[in-house]
Amino acid sequence: MADEQQKADLTMAHEDLYHEELFTDRRVGTIQRLTPVTKDGGPDTTRSVIYVGQTQILTPAGGLPITFEIDAGSLGEATRKFAESAEVAIEDTMKRLEEMRREAASSIIVPGSGGAAGGVPGGGVPGGGLKVP
Repeated sequence: MADEQQKADLTMAHEDLYHEELFTDRRVGTIQRLTPVTKDGGPDTTRSVIYVGQTQILTPAGGLPITFEIDAGSLGEATRKFAESAEVAIEDTMKRLEEMRREAASSIIVPGSGGAAGGVPGGGVPGGGLKVP
């Protein structure tokens, strides 16, 4: 069966490398600056620097990490745009979670499909348990 499974392609894309730096205010999150480099580690001036924000929101299940790109040309601009970009990413995440919740709630369980109670039709053993003689 292991031969039938596809192997993940773990080849590094040497034409798409970045030098990574992290900045944080130790309060609301981090900004990751990804500076393009060549396969030899030198600056790649043909590509733009990318800024990625990271924060988390607290949910009943614990912290939910939120990662988002920040459209900025400098670290200072990225810090100024952090809150606005984070709010958009949080709104998008909440919409996706609500969509997933709706889909799960409206799922139709077909008898014999392995859905409820290990595939027992009706969601369990009829009669609720032991029979008394």
